[in-house]
Amino acid sequence: MIGDHSGEVDEVELVLVGSNLPHGWFTNRFVSVAEEVTIQFHKDLFNQNFLKRNQLYFIRNLLEKSSNGILFSKETARGIQDRILNLVHKQGFESILELFSILHSLSVSKHMRLLSSSSFEDNNISYNSRRIEATFAFIRNNFEKEISLAEVAKLANMTEVSFSRFFKKRTGKTFIDSLNDVRLGHAARLLIDTTQTIAEIAYQCGFNNLSHFNRLFKQKKTCTPKVFRDEFAGKRTFI
Repeated sequence: MIGDHSGEVDEVELVLVGSNLPHGWFTNRFVSVAEEVTIQFHKDLFNQNFLKRNQLYFIRNLLEKSSNGILFSKETARGIQDRILNLVHKQGFESILELFSILHSLSVSKHMRLLSSSSFEDNNISYNSRRIEATFAFIRNNFEKEISLAEVAKLANMTEVSFSRFFKKRTGKTFIDSLNDVRLGHAARLLIDTTQTIAEIAYQCGFNNLSHFNRLFKQKKTCTPKVFRDEFAGKRTFI
């Protein structure tokens, strides 16, 4: 579990988890033992002025994305596995250089996937479009209310059909899917941070039908709201 993402650990997996993002690996009835190798470094290792240099653009971008948790492809994980395992044998300056090198290799690797939703950590993603960013700002400020396609299309000064096509092309998702993702991200955070009932959280996050909320949550998060809350309710030890 990483943020509001939950999934089944594969045979070999490599993830990069940003600071203060709740996460943990748990065994299940299929896997009784799992071996974990962790590289942990302080964020001050990468001074912001240092990261602004053009040569470090890819690493800077990688670290920014890590606030949502990043899952790398199995090909990338296997290709860098030995370097990660051997890092423990390096010391001092060599260990720092190798860590930089590993992060650079990961930053230019293909097929990485963000895990936790941006709304869970309240992160804003840039789409290089003022219309799209204005739409998401409107969603973030009004997700608990009823929001129609006509309303946001008018905000973007476009017809509903044109806006739907434009939104899907820029974000890769439909407007409704994106709206639901924002609502579910906030719902996941409330499930962790509050003792409100699931029904209260559903209505507070803009879902007028509890059954629909439960069904959509399970579809997106692979577990029910109750199971998700139980996993984060102090019954587990988190990293």
